[in-house]
Amino acid sequence: MPKNSVSVTLAGVTKRFRNTKGRADVVAVRESDFTVSPGELVTLLGPSGCGKTTTLRMIAGFELPSSGRILIGSEDVTMLPPNKRDTATVFQSYGLFPHMTVSDNVAYGLRIRKVPKAEIAEKVRSTLALVGLENLADRSPGRLSGVQQQRVALARSLIVEPSVLLLDEPLSNLDALLREQMRVEIRRIQKTLGITAVYVTHDRVEAMSLSDRVIVMKDGEIRQIGTPVGIYEDPASKFVAGFVGKVAFFPVEVLGREGDGWTCSLRGKKFRVARASPAIAAGTTASAMARPESLRLGVPGSGIVDGSIRMNVYLGHSVESFVETEYGEVLVQIDDPSVKRIPPEGSPVSIGFDETRVRLLPDD
Repeated sequence: MPKNSVSVTLAGVTKRFRNTKGRADVVAVRESDFTVSPGELVTLLGPSGCGKTTTLRMIAGFELPSSGRILIGSEDVTMLPPNKRDTATVFQSYGLFPHMTVSDNVAYGLRIRKVPKAEIAEKVRSTLALVGLENLADRSPGRLSGVQQQRVALARSLIVEPSVLLLDEPLSNLDALLREQMRVEIRRIQKTLGITAVYVTHDRVEAMSLSDRVIVMKDGEIRQIGTPVGIYEDPASKFVAGFVGKVAFFPVEVLGREGDGWTCSLRGKKFRVARASPAIAAGTTASAMARPESLRLGVPGSGIVDGSIRMNVYLGHSVESFVETEYGEVLVQIDDPSVKRIPPEGSPVSIGFDETRVRLLPDD
């Protein structure tokens, strides 16, 4: 079923919406440069209004860039209409025809392309099998669950064999458990087909679990591109660190380098950090970024920051302890709580750092 995978390239792409009321134009996307490799799934991640959906719509052809170029493979598609780009888009709303069966909905794109009936029947069968709906071919959309309707929408996009699959927050209408199930299915199908895909979401869990790489955006600009592990462990800024996961920041003085790491001071208490942004320099101030799993609880005075436990939240595989400190509330993750002592709520504690997991970032 799949074609040979192709790349998607944006070169200096800017989208400016002109204001007709005499105010300044709105720049939704500014000088966007990136390439999605053949067969790769890349997610555009960011808050509402960051430009991620506008970027996707420009790749699809629903919006034209104000400047820059868009290439699919080696073809410049910058000014081509959507039907000339060999892309397919899965939207937030399923957009299924209620008067048609599942198989008719999936076959619709092939019928308007005047594909022979025998070929349509075979492709519908194989595509429904791919998304796990082969036993529901004759059912109407109104008799399907939300996940099943989303699978039909995905099948309808895949059956036309696009070179690039575009997904615009396709799971936003599902509850948390169903989103988790569908994430796995989308990843499985994309890898099975080897299709190039661009996915848009504001949900960091979706981005981290689905993607080969993540593009984090803010205010129309790309702030960082990297693998999920790279973005999470080595964010380039406090914004990226906070957007892709739970984090605490501590204001520190950078004393100098020590081997492969840095020596820092927090209110006179010295500690070592193994990771740092290239912008960090000795004799400056910075923020020590610590994920919940990089922090440890001990008796008062034993760590870097003292506080008291406000609340413990049991999650089965871990306990999240919310510790009140002079730097605000700090979340500490305690793994495998069944074999560890969990300090009760109200207890005085001290927070220590795992130096291999803490990273120094410049103050925004």
